[in-house]
Amino acid sequence: MEKHKIVIPFPPSINHYWYHAKHRHFITAKGRAYREAVIVEIRRKKLCKHLSKRLSVEIEVYPPDRRKRDIDNLMKAPIDALCHGGLIVDDSQIDILRIERKEIIKGGKLVIAIWEIA
Repeated sequence: MEKHKIVIPFPPSINHYWYHAKHRHFITAKGRAYREAVIVEIRRKKLCKHLSKRLSVEIEVYPPDRRKRDIDNLMKAPIDALCHGGLIVDDSQIDILRIERKEIIKGGKLVIAIWEIA
């Protein structure tokens, strides 16, 4: 199966991505800007594949600084953005998710590889 690889910005924290009002969830301005940055990268790399089968996803996390972060909490915003950008149909397709913390780099980034599995 073909592996699709994309490098995207380090995501905002979930507290800066979503806000809640009257039992509804909304994306903040920072969250919308992040989503748009990911969509731009998907389009730039011509990755609008709408992958629709079961998926395996590997994510390398390059944090921007030494702050403590739960890497599992970082995944909602980028995966949501990949859906909105048309790379995958829905995050419920992901059967295998591997996340690895790497070295700190200025600004941070995520390196994501996605491929369909049988």
